[in-house]
Amino acid sequence: MKAAVVHSFDEPPRYEDFADPAPNSDELLVRVRAAALHPIVRALASGKHYGSSGQLPLIPGVDGVGTLDDGSRVYFGAAHPPYGSFAEQSLTVRPFTLRLPDSIDDAIVAALMNPAMSSWAALTERAHFQPGESILIQGATGAAGSLAVQICRRRGASRIVVTGRNQQALDELRSLGADAAISLTQDRAALVEAFRDALATYKIDIILDYLWGSPAEALFEAIVQKGLGHQTRRLRYIQIGSAAGPSVSLPAATLRSSGLELLGSGFGSVSMDRILAALAVFFQEAVREPFKIDIQTAPLRDVERLWHEKTDARLVFQP
Repeated sequence: MKAAVVHSFDEPPRYEDFADPAPNSDELLVRVRAAALHPIVRALASGKHYGSSGQLPLIPGVDGVGTLDDGSRVYFGAAHPPYGSFAEQSLTVRPFTLRLPDSIDDAIVAALMNPAMSSWAALTERAHFQPGESILIQGATGAAGSLAVQICRRRGASRIVVTGRNQQALDELRSLGADAAISLTQDRAALVEAFRDALATYKIDIILDYLWGSPAEALFEAIVQKGLGHQTRRLRYIQIGSAAGPSVSLPAATLRSSGLELLGSGFGSVSMDRILAALAVFFQEAVREPFKIDIQTAPLRDVERLWHEKTDARLVFQP
């Protein structure tokens, strides 16, 4: 079969021949129709993600849309390396599949499910969000952040504050339901003050952080409360992505002086059973009322050329 194949963690995958997968008794063969290039796909293919096995060669891709031997069209999660979803065929297991109605497009599903899961699972499984709570989305101008705004609004958030560096994208997020926006291009002192004002004005209950790094450090500085007479407000900080850096400096006083609860959301912190259950609920909502997401489709043979392309749209490859 043809597939995108990673031979080196320092180079993009190449479109070439690869051995057909042979499912065992617990696995299902999938004929892939669409698979999206999510940040986790790039991270795993570079060996930098905590989920990387270090095994080479490998086919990248964690999920996609395809057909099973019985002809059913499904959203699927790839079962195990080296067989990811960037190929003509892949492997999955029955619990990792979700049957799709004819009314929803292959590429839309492939683009939608992974970034939506990041906020849907974070809200339901980690933050235990309740309607009426206020949310700050750190790094909301990408596909995942844009979906997070729509998801938070649809689930009943009372206020949504977004942050990012792209002012045009921040303005567009207001049309999707954001109440206020904070530019990350400000100097550190101004940014900390903007965060401090937003936390107090909008009485933020939950932070969804796709950035980490220095923007998170500025936010932590804003969370610190001075003096001994203040009242502590519970604040659930859900760490989802690390686009701005893999680590932070976190002073002990940040935790001791506030109601900050720091949690992570991703593979490992939430069981696959719970992730799949959350995805099924999300998908029902997406079918009922579609979410907006920008996508760009391309044939899989162009994967090497497009692997590092900078775009706000979610790139979807089709074999």
